[in-house]
Amino acid sequence: MSYREAESQFSERLSLPGTIPRTFDRCAERYGDRTAQRYKGGVHDRSLVEAGVIPEAPDGSYAGIDYDRMRSIVERLAAGFREVGVGPGTRVAIYARTRMEWAHVDFAVLAAGGVVTTVYPSASPSRLRHLLDDATATVVVGEHADHVQRVREIEDELGHDLRAVVTMDAVSDGVAGAEASDAPSGSECPTLSLGDLYERGSASFDRAAYDSWLVDRRADDLASLIYTSGTTGRPKGVMLTHRNLRANIAQCYTRLGPRRHAGSSDRGSETLDDTSGTPHLGSHSTALSYLPLAHVFERLVGHYLMFASGATVAYAESPDTLAEDLSLVSPTVATGVPRVYEKLDAAIRRNVAESSIKARLLEWAIDVGSSSDLRRTAPDGPLSSLKRSVADSLVLSSAREAFGGEIDFLISGGGPLSSDLCDRYHAMGVPILEGYGLTETSPVVSLNPPDAPEVGTIGPPVIDTDVSLDRSVGGDLEPDRGGEIGELLVEGPQVTNGYLDAPEANREAFTDDGRFRTGDVVELRPDGYIEFRGRADSLIVLSTGKTVAPEPIEDALAGSDLVETGLVVGDARKFVGALVVPDVEALSAWAADRGIDLPDDRAAICADDRVRERIAETVDRVNEGFESHERIKRFRLVPEPFTRENGLLTPTMKKKRRAIRDRYAAAFESIYEE
Repeated sequence: MSYREAESQFSERLSLPGTIPRTFDRCAERYGDRTAQRYKGGVHDRSLVEAGVIPEAPDGSYAGIDYDRMRSIVERLAAGFREVGVGPGTRVAIYARTRMEWAHVDFAVLAAGGVVTTVYPSASPSRLRHLLDDATATVVVGEHADHVQRVREIEDELGHDLRAVVTMDAVSDGVAGAEASDAPSGSECPTLSLGDLYERGSASFDRAAYDSWLVDRRADDLASLIYTSGTTGRPKGVMLTHRNLRANIAQCYTRLGPRRHAGSSDRGSETLDDTSGTPHLGSHSTALSYLPLAHVFERLVGHYLMFASGATVAYAESPDTLAEDLSLVSPTVATGVPRVYEKLDAAIRRNVAESSIKARLLEWAIDVGSSSDLRRTAPDGPLSSLKRSVADSLVLSSAREAFGGEIDFLISGGGPLSSDLCDRYHAMGVPILEGYGLTETSPVVSLNPPDAPEVGTIGPPVIDTDVSLDRSVGGDLEPDRGGEIGELLVEGPQVTNGYLDAPEANREAFTDDGRFRTGDVVELRPDGYIEFRGRADSLIVLSTGKTVAPEPIEDALAGSDLVETGLVVGDARKFVGALVVPDVEALSAWAADRGIDLPDDRAAICADDRVRERIAETVDRVNEGFESHERIKRFRLVPEPFTRENGLLTPTMKKKRRAIRDRYAAAFESIYEE
């Protein structure tokens, strides 16, 4: 049975009530004693631990709570939020990193009738002020005393009063528990820890009242305001309703959930399609969460979808501790963005390939995995099976252990993934399912199915989603697979009604017949799969009149050896150029293996002729996969990686193209000097 047939017959599309808190409540009741959350000890000074609500986890190890306990926490926190003035429509900002309490607060605010708006913990004071002001957030939930201080510093500049500031961590008596009469900085709103809020809610909790809060919410009520990155202008608040988010949960579960036997008609008699052996998402799954929950991708796929499926969500200490946390948790699924997968692949190459012999063995093993076509249903021949068995025992099993050894599949979003890199993961037995979406689409528009992934694509649209093209955009690009190219237009239940208080932006965002303009150029293939080509506003038009999509070239660079990342340039110029950031660690290993003594300074490494020659070989190999007008004719090495900290990446790790060009203006101009 094809994935399309399986999805059309799938009778369990999470047919639950139409709001997020009611969905969580029913699922928590259903999965009761199964582990809902796992959390690491020694990471946070959790006020819920101090209040005796959850047990303390040993330092460096994970503890867990079940769905019954999580449900109880959400209920009491919801009652606590009601006590500080959160009711239907009240805007509450969550200003914190990804951690277990983020989930508690999100579900509790929604259960109390509130609307959740999100703030990245790295937000500047001006951005924090704008996000709180624009959303009219009257309650702020931060992590610790530093966040309280940052909120207090801009509080007087807000156009509205705050009702409360809440911290997830325990803080000193001079801050936590302050009443209105003695609140810090002369503010009239109290500062409470989450433990304090829980205790208030426990004292006032009433089951009948709580149930009435859930029943009173409607599917079309606003659930969340999530702001765009603002790289091309002022951040806009995307309005997402309960219906938008619930629809996308069901769409993703239909794509990733269990497959059923073709002949089954009665729901009670349906069984898993054991003949396919397709990995799927369900109550047996364990997810590792580390991407920002402030972003809609992790919020929907790594949070709402997982809890609706009865899965366990474990929270990494930070993105920097992924290797350790993967080993401790042994997840079956995880979400990620391309940059994370690039770094993990580079780490595997360094750890497994400690010598030139091991390096060659690793590449041979991956080539065997790729050539045997892991996405094929037909079994390998005897020779191919033998090669795979040898490759697996010598190298690939060790590579899988780097992910904890239990991965069914990984999910990639937030940006285009190199097809070469994706194929490497499939060959290692750690398949990546690439998808596509935007904040305005809740976010998932398309996603590769586990039983029919197509490397190099962002999958077919999820069920109940209608896509079409505006062929006036990107029409100069050549289709690869006989499809049609244009700007992707989307219609479906997951699509937002628009931006908050932005009538002009709303007019520009939708076509006359109501389809959402994604701003992304794609190829719609005859088989229904979609290939991402690039942002419409980043397409390069050479002075020769040829159009070039920079993202696929940049992905190929990032997926190659010795290159960390790059920016392709050339608008209004004769040819394509690139600013290339070398992978210094990989270069050091390459140099050591050949007895080359490289300088320690990154700038000096970039100026080294031997390094330039070696990177030029990599660029030449990348060029082989592109048409002549798309090939990089000249490049310049730049020493500084693109990061969020230096302002060259957005919080969701997308390149700020204009900022990078400005930072390296001299290097850019030198590419085109005669």
